[in-house]
Amino acid sequence: MDFELLTIQDCPHSSAARELFSRAAELEGNDPALIEVRQITTDEEAEASGFHGSPTFMVDGIDLFPSMAEPAMTCRVYRTAGGLSGLPSLESLRQAIQARPAP
Repeated sequence: MDFELLTIQDCPHSSAARELFSRAAELEGNDPALIEVRQITTDEEAEASGFHGSPTFMVDGIDLFPSMAEPAMTCRVYRTAGGLSGLPSLESLRQAIQARPAP
């Protein structure tokens, strides 16, 4: 699996997102060192990447949390048991990784 974390400059959740993605990948039997972190810098790049806000968690080029929102250079929120948050829960991220079909 190819893991990629997409962020924007000055995203307040970038570091925590990287730690969360690393933990989830590791718990699912993947090497967290293989996670690529890429900063989205233009609207055109957001469009081409299917980027719906920072942070975006991708596996094999697919957003783990599909969104109907237009691609945008913005912050992203996730639904959690505690309400909206800048990060998904570890459990929901693990479930999203598990749900990805094998290549």
